[in-house]
Amino acid sequence: MEAHVESTVESFPDRPDPAPPGGSLRLCLLGPLTVWRGRQALALPPSRKVRALLAYLALAPQGVPRSRLVELLWDGPDDPRGELRWCLSKLRALLDAPGRPAVLSEGESVRLALPEAAIDARALLNAAAPADAAGWRQRAAALDGEFLQDLAIERSAPFSAWLLGQRRRFRELHAAALEALARALPEGDDEAVGALERWLEINPFERRAHLALFGALAARGRLREGDEHLAAAARAFEAESQDWAPLGRAWAEAKASRGRALPSALPASVAESPLAATPAALRRASIAVMPFADPGRHGDSRGGLADGLVHDMITRLAKLRSLFVIAQGTVFALDERRIDADEAGRALDVDYLASGTLHREPGRIAVEVRLVEARSSRVLWADRFASPLQDTFALLEEIGNRIVASIAQQIEVAERNRAVLLPPGSLDAWAAHHRGLWHMVRFNRADNEQAHHFFAQAARLDPTFARPHAGLSFTHFQNAFLGWGDRAQEVEAAYRCAAQGVLADERDPAAHWAMGRALWLRGALDAALGELETSVELSPNFALGHYTLGFVRAQSGDPRAAIRACDQSRDLSPFDPLLFAMLASRALALMRLGRHDEAADWAARAIARPNAHVHVQCIGAHCLALAGRLDEARQVAASIRAARPDYRLDDFLASFRLGEDALALTHQAAQRIGLDL
Repeated sequence: MEAHVESTVESFPDRPDPAPPGGSLRLCLLGPLTVWRGRQALALPPSRKVRALLAYLALAPQGVPRSRLVELLWDGPDDPRGELRWCLSKLRALLDAPGRPAVLSEGESVRLALPEAAIDARALLNAAAPADAAGWRQRAAALDGEFLQDLAIERSAPFSAWLLGQRRRFRELHAAALEALARALPEGDDEAVGALERWLEINPFERRAHLALFGALAARGRLREGDEHLAAAARAFEAESQDWAPLGRAWAEAKASRGRALPSALPASVAESPLAATPAALRRASIAVMPFADPGRHGDSRGGLADGLVHDMITRLAKLRSLFVIAQGTVFALDERRIDADEAGRALDVDYLASGTLHREPGRIAVEVRLVEARSSRVLWADRFASPLQDTFALLEEIGNRIVASIAQQIEVAERNRAVLLPPGSLDAWAAHHRGLWHMVRFNRADNEQAHHFFAQAARLDPTFARPHAGLSFTHFQNAFLGWGDRAQEVEAAYRCAAQGVLADERDPAAHWAMGRALWLRGALDAALGELETSVELSPNFALGHYTLGFVRAQSGDPRAAIRACDQSRDLSPFDPLLFAMLASRALALMRLGRHDEAADWAARAIARPNAHVHVQCIGAHCLALAGRLDEARQVAASIRAARPDYRLDDFLASFRLGEDALALTHQAAQRIGLDL
């Protein structure tokens, strides 16, 4: 979930009268779908697919390809594009006004031309955090409605998965607003108790809500109600095979304190972000980035370089979409109360803690960073990053990129290793996904099949989790790219799974990365580059997005841009399982530039990696041959033939999309070593 970012977007008004004055359009997606023009509610088309299409376009951050809309809603019509055109015509009739079209077709994409503030759901997603109880009261009221209530499309799994994900997203926002409202009110206030009870209606197993309610009831002396609540909660937890003992201890402590704040409760300012929802609800690993120590800072003032770096790290980690990241206001509130990292980890109930120290040295800045597993206090990783003291924003960009990528990679490795040790029958979606990642990065056919199995399990357990869909797409990509199945079928399967990932979470960079690779397999190079660029725009720290841009451009695009992208990916993830591919793509780009000696050196590094597959070895043989290192090239060729006796140059060429210059150099290299590779 993304860290909260201040926005000037208008907060959506209370729900009873959402219609704006004048003749402008406004869409209400929370509750039953309604469309207003001025103060008149428009009659919606009876077709559920037309209404579903309207809702999806309303929430999309940019134009949506027609192919994705077809995947979303149609799984059977002989002419799905014709069905889509019919639905769009109904939307234009509903929304367009003379001289003011609202439904725009731009090439192969479709978008709504409405301001963000005209769509209640989008306005709420981007609105700034309220400053007081009145603002949180209004926010909670605006969110008090099921997203697209009563709208469902039978036999449309992609739309159902998207709808389920959005409903969970807005329930989490509603829960966070209720929590913030309760904390903004006097402890024990009847309205605060009501907000906590409504929070528990949304998420009945949220331990923090139970603890806060116990504190509020104890503060007002409502001990009988607290006893009754504990008994009901215990029955509910037992029915779901969950441990309710901590709730019992918390209520006993609350009764003993009679009005004092619970030691396990967070300070009132902790919940200042509307996105501060529970990690457990998201089934993601959670991390808190604690404020960095800065010995050079004067007094207790905030806003210096160390605080800026922490803010940047929180935002960048959140944009990866693979972790639950505690909001900045929470960690700074704990720091101001002189709560150390270990105690903060227990209070926040997170899996990982990042902390560090900023040092000012002559002419440069150095940052020491540590990543700790919160429950064991075990240091998983520590490093020191230094950069010349220059422009502050450039400094944050350089050091922040390296720190964030390192933290994300270390957590992924830890989660993969933990998932491998769990019994297969006990895996939830998060663990099954990481079990799939463990197999995926071995790059052989048997492990690829295992990866497919675990990704499919994760997608079944949580269809709104985008990463398993991206993983499934990658397994089909490997099958097509390495010749492990029917290429045409695997290409289409890679595309379908990638589309499911994008539908599950439009802002997950891995989903757009998978879509870019699938479109590249299809031969849609411009569209592929567009998706890959979207992945790195969504998360500049997403190393695989940068690598795949380099991979595509190394073959037929700008080779210098390919080298920059490959270097960026290696800087972000120097120990990545796909390092062999990053090195090989760089070698291919150098080969096209005629820098054959350099290309051979990089290719040799690529083929030395333990998981380098046959195509990478083939690139190595070509680069070595063009550099005149014929004996080494022939040795690589012999290794290829020993492992794959049936492998030929045509297999290599069929898997890549080489431009004319790269194609000519490849044939030239094959002739030099005298082998049909």
